[in-house]
Amino acid sequence: MTPELLDRARALLRETPVVDGHNDLPWAMRAQAGYDLDVLDLGADQSGRLHTDLARLRAGGVGAQFWSVYVRSDWAGDRAVSATLEQIDFVRTLVQRNPAELRLALTADDMEAARAEGRIASLMGAEGGHSIDCSLGALRMLHELGVRYLTLTHNNNVPWADSATDEPVAGGLTAFGEEVVREMNRIGMLVDLSHVSADTMRAALRVSAAPVIFSHSSARAVCDHPRNVPDDVLAQLPGNGGVAMATFVPKFILPAAIEWTADADANMRAHGLHPLETTPEAMAVQGAYERAHPRPSATVATVADHLDHMREVAGIDHIGIGGDFDGTAFLPEGLQDVAGYPNLIAELLGRGWSEADLGKLTWHNAVRVLRDAEDVATDLQLTFRGPSWATIEQLDGRG
Repeated sequence: MTPELLDRARALLRETPVVDGHNDLPWAMRAQAGYDLDVLDLGADQSGRLHTDLARLRAGGVGAQFWSVYVRSDWAGDRAVSATLEQIDFVRTLVQRNPAELRLALTADDMEAARAEGRIASLMGAEGGHSIDCSLGALRMLHELGVRYLTLTHNNNVPWADSATDEPVAGGLTAFGEEVVREMNRIGMLVDLSHVSADTMRAALRVSAAPVIFSHSSARAVCDHPRNVPDDVLAQLPGNGGVAMATFVPKFILPAAIEWTADADANMRAHGLHPLETTPEAMAVQGAYERAHPRPSATVATVADHLDHMREVAGIDHIGIGGDFDGTAFLPEGLQDVAGYPNLIAELLGRGWSEADLGKLTWHNAVRVLRDAEDVATDLQLTFRGPSWATIEQLDGRG
């Protein structure tokens, strides 16, 4: 990774900046500051507390960010829905507070306009079907509020879809789950298949009339973790038009990190902490464990290995980047925060990736997939299909 390659990477990112598919800053702000931007001002350097602030987004060449409006998957019902609304409220407040740096983006055209203005397009994705509480009306209202993808599950199953990290119940998607996908197609909300089981991936690809995304998942053939995408699914993306966005989470990209992370998670639980917490208290516990048990370390090259494989199987038009910053305690060397993207692009340049291909990886593929979903929605609405009022009780016979 020579200075020349880094200079080329930064120049490329000025022309075709990164669209990052997944950043958990809203939840980190909830946990650390109760969403108070006076307590944690993102216009200031927050490198001691967060992976993300405005200056480091600029340094990293980020041109568009899907902010995750995640809530814990062990929350359910009204609690999950109201917490998701609070997450949305935070993102909108963040954008309103920083109009010179950020622009709320609801469409692909908004993303392009933000790039032309030199602002960072701010989009939202809801991480887990529990956020709609089995309600298609709630799904539509999230879309009205600006949410542009829904991850069908998080770490736990929902009543209508199986998660990658839970015991299968639905065998993929139930009848109501298929209706959720169809309604997402109709309104122009991207179907996000990160976190779902392989059978759910295949079922969603069978049902969806619009391109799908994986907002933060890597290649299962390179690291055999259930959160990653199997090759047979990657191979379906050209036919569907979808995009798989590689993540940076070490336990998903480095085989040696899988067992270590399981032990570290058990240590967190023993201290009464959720394994995904990134508060200062939680990070102190993680740091002490890491000092006593040295962590297998992923690097920029580890991520590049996944992208090489994903490009080979899915094709250059169907890959992207979804780092999962502020949603994980550990990150690869060279990608410790959102300022690290030039290091990844320099690594790929050194492997012979063309600037045209890198522009697709960073910007063009993600913009195109949202535009294609918008076009499918327009076509479906022109067929006069109205909103679906189906319930899980009607379609699955259960709540």
